[in-house]
Amino acid sequence: MRSSVAGRRSFRFSHWSFMFAEIAVWSFAVLLVTGAVLMVFYDPGMARVTYEGSYGPLRGLPVSRAFDSAMHLSLEVRGGLLVRQTHHWATLVFVAAVALHLLRMFLTGAFRRPRTRQWLIWVALLGLAMAAGETGNALPDDNLSGGSLWLILSVVQSIPVVGSWIRSLLFGPEFPGDQIIPVMYGLHLVIPVVVAALLVVRELLVRRHGHSRFVASLPARRGARPLMAAATAGMLIILGFGFQIAPVWLYGPAKPSQISAGSVPDWYMGFLDGALRIMPGWELTVGGNTLSLAVLVPTLVVPGLFFTALAAYPAAERLLAARRGRPLSRDALDRPRETPVKTGLAVAGVTFYGLLWAAAANDQFAHQFHLTVNAVTVFFRYAVLIGPVVAFAVTRWICLALRQAEREAAEHGVETGIIVRSPDGGFHERLAPPDAADGRRHLAAKTEHPVPR
Repeated sequence: MRSSVAGRRSFRFSHWSFMFAEIAVWSFAVLLVTGAVLMVFYDPGMARVTYEGSYGPLRGLPVSRAFDSAMHLSLEVRGGLLVRQTHHWATLVFVAAVALHLLRMFLTGAFRRPRTRQWLIWVALLGLAMAAGETGNALPDDNLSGGSLWLILSVVQSIPVVGSWIRSLLFGPEFPGDQIIPVMYGLHLVIPVVVAALLVVRELLVRRHGHSRFVASLPARRGARPLMAAATAGMLIILGFGFQIAPVWLYGPAKPSQISAGSVPDWYMGFLDGALRIMPGWELTVGGNTLSLAVLVPTLVVPGLFFTALAAYPAAERLLAARRGRPLSRDALDRPRETPVKTGLAVAGVTFYGLLWAAAANDQFAHQFHLTVNAVTVFFRYAVLIGPVVAFAVTRWICLALRQAEREAAEHGVETGIIVRSPDGGFHERLAPPDAADGRRHLAAKTEHPVPR
């Protein structure tokens, strides 16, 4: 009974940063609705047909049934293009909301017990969302998705021992084969089922344990959830209506010998593209077998280490806290400045991701700044190693400085800018006592999180 009462009590408080979870949930709801509509018109078949649709430049060309159905849906079904573009935008927003919510949980320590399982669910949701986006991008069988399939083929072939077996499972005896689009379609239908199940489990965990509370929280308004649902759905519809995305008629049907000029992945896969571009062409021979580290490391090792570190961080923090004998707060969330090391790690991770993401445009940087692609690539190779270290050090220093300023304000008062003259003729500034709530907060910060030396 106590846990249920505490859970209901915690729902009385919310913070604006909790909107990321709500945006993710309602973006996924839009994905389900629009995806169900798209399923009615989409055909994942790879049989060759002659395009006889309304788009003149492609009329008479041999295309797959998948591409033909995507063209029919986009240009001939009433409202089809709106639904398709809204579906694509919802995917981008869903991944962004999940990533921002994970960042919020990490910075505030919301991954600690008893909410560690919620953290693990969100980590899994990030990986599943990226996988769902990539499988969905391959379905139109256009020239842009054909380039993605080439990359998937290279990644699969770089996997030791089981790479050839996975390749035959996905593509069949040849590339691109007649089974890759149906396989991607099947995966694209299965992944949302798993995502929906995880979101249901996450909702049950929230109702059981409640939200972690900020020290300074805001009362939640009644009806906020329906309002957030309407706002999220409305914004996605506006994006789908007014901003073109994935125009398959401009890309044309996929051909193994061609790739669209200036092709780039969706934003959440940009870091993989950047890692591929700056990774040296290293190879390693083991037992007569050649390992292509230039593909294996950026596409499998780096993401694998990233998701493993995210999932293992709560346990690692508990172990470190137990060794130091410092209890971890389970209810009130941290302010980022109160945990300078954790905040520094977060900023270092964001910096590492951002630099890899920027490296995906190394050719554009070279063109715009009149540099060689090799010079830009070498710069990013050093930047992804040095940049996160500098970001960690600067962030930790800022957090410590902010805490020091708060401690001084709590002990001596707040500067007012008013200069007064004492009876003996001296001058000094009048100090005002800090706000009572702020004083309690500063005192709690001093007690629970002493400034590290």
